[in-house]
Amino acid sequence: QVQLVESGGGLVQVGGSLRLSCAVSGSSIFSLNVAGWYRQAPGKQRELVARITSGGATTYVDSVKGRFTISMDNAKNTVDLQMNSLKPEDTAVYYCYAVVQRLYWGQGTQVTVSS
Repeated sequence: QVQLVESGGGLVQVGGSLRLSCAVSGSSIFSLNVAGWYRQAPGKQRELVARITSGGATTYVDSVKGRFTISMDNAKNTVDLQMNSLKPEDTAVYYCYAVVQRLYWGQGTQVTVSS
């Protein structure tokens, strides 16, 4: 059974940075077919922010390209999302997900960007 636990969310000012971390248990991160982050803002649909495959290929939604970086940390067994130059429109609950035989979700972490 794979479990995902997010951390690193919080309140930050416009232009600031946060690093989200998704701790994976029950599987090595390199056994995951794909992992990544979705976000959901109030009143909006959940959207894919970034994903990374077991081979290291990455994909980003256009609105975060050049600002966010997704990576895997083998030593910590985490999937991380470095978020720089944050904007108010990045405010959302961020959810980690992973696919290994089936889809797993974390419980989410709140990111609030204040102006």
